Amino acid sequence: MTEIGGYIELDRYRGGILHDGAVALNCGRNALAYLIKSKKINKILLPYFLCSSVMDVCKREGVDIRYYSIGMDFLPSGIRLKNDEWLYIVNYYGQISNMTILELKKKYQNIIIDNAQAYYQMPVDGVDTLYTCRKFFGVADGAFLYTDAALDESLRIDESFDRMHFLLGRFERTASEFYSEYSTNNKQFANEPVKRMSRLTDNLLRAIDYDKVKRKRTENFAFLHSRFSALNKLSLNVAEGAFMYPLYIENGAGIRKKLQEKKIYIPTLWPDVFDVCGREQPEYDMAMNILPLPVDQRYGTEEMEFVCKGVCECIG
Repeated sequence: MTEIGGYIELDRYRGGILHDGAVALNCGRNALAYLIKSKKINKILLPYFLCSSVMDVCKREGVDIRYYSIGMDFLPSGIRLKNDEWLYIVNYYGQISNMTILELKKKYQNIIIDNAQAYYQMPVDGVDTLYTCRKFFGVADGAFLYTDAALDESLRIDESFDRMHFLLGRFERTASEFYSEYSTNNKQFANEPVKRMSRLTDNLLRAIDYDKVKRKRTENFAFLHSRFSALNKLSLNVAEGAFMYPLYIENGAGIRKKLQEKKIYIPTLWPDVFDVCGREQPEYDMAMNILPLPVDQRYGTEEMEFVCKGVCECIG
């Protein structure tokens, strides 16, 4: 019997949850680990333009890695896939459409789609696709995986209560006060085994108004695109429920530092690229000079205007 009485805990939410039919796991990198284990993947092609967490999972699971380049359209360039290899495709900023994914599936067969930056883009039938929750919502962990494979082992349910402090602190104070805890939380997953999504994360995800979040993110992306499309080296589509707005300009790295002084914090999303790519490679320049501008559900027109003004002042 469960406990009766005592103090009241967090309320139970009963709303719908996006990706409810997928395999719910503890983090994005373990969604990949689940695939590697269940499909017995031994060889994989990864883009140079990628964070180390994906590479670390592959190395941890004993998978042989080859690397490939992407073009300005974020698509694989010059790929020759062997029969026993899998192609890992990142849907950068939600710019790869499902029609294009279907074409890639027909061409390469063994593909994995990383929709960590495209939470609102539903998967293509028959294509292994993974999603990460904490890039879009105020949760400490969580991921979803669409696959036809089942892992032949019993998985523990994760627990999230001791990871929530930085989120609760950020709610009532500033991000800078809790950034170190946020970074520590990200690093914790390097050694986490594959687990089911925690009950706490599942519960919080059921409290979200997904349509409202999608609308806000789409509107904010469209607003920035209307202001910056003429300056942007990238040719972009307005992504529904967008992750961030990637502004690719000259001296993006310098502008990033100036924006920080204005308390506009723009991340370098793939710093590991600087270790695996030479300065002459396009991925190096992209990692250095793409400014991922925030468009998330916390903000509206006033904040987008502030960001535009800040960027324009820094450009001079």
